[in-house]
Amino acid sequence: MSRLDPGELGRRLDDILAAGERMIRGVPEAGLDPALRALAFGLFRLGLGFADGMDLGRVPEDWRHEPAPADLLDGASVARYGALVRGRLAGWFEGAGPREFARVIAVHDGPRPGHELLERVTAAAATQLRALHDALARRGHAPAEPLPAAVDGLPAAPPW
Repeated sequence: MSRLDPGELGRRLDDILAAGERMIRGVPEAGLDPALRALAFGLFRLGLGFADGMDLGRVPEDWRHEPAPADLLDGASVARYGALVRGRLAGWFEGAGPREFARVIAVHDGPRPGHELLERVTAAAATQLRALHDALARRGHAPAEPLPAAVDGLPAAPPW
């Protein structure tokens, strides 16, 4: 993958999260087993972790393994959480200047420039969205739409 600029990565991340919202929204409480809830929550937590990490200058290790809150009982509540994350990210990107992406952020495997962190988070979100799409289909909740074009060309990222 050639290096995408931060604006393009931000748009792709938003498109990925929006697709995750649409996919999970219709899952009823009875269909949202713990693994599916964790998968969907993890997708949105990646986005929030990026914004918070950029603000703090570090991404705490425990954020990567944070469990879904108990009040996310059905797909609609998880989708609402996703919408809040997207709003937070939109605000962050609106205020971010080019120098933000050169800042070095502490992450679990060493310091990374913000641009690299955004690349990693976007690729991880694409991987998570692919997994969510497949998991929903296996559980009889096949998404009505294909994966968005935003995942095209993004590498399959290991769990991050």
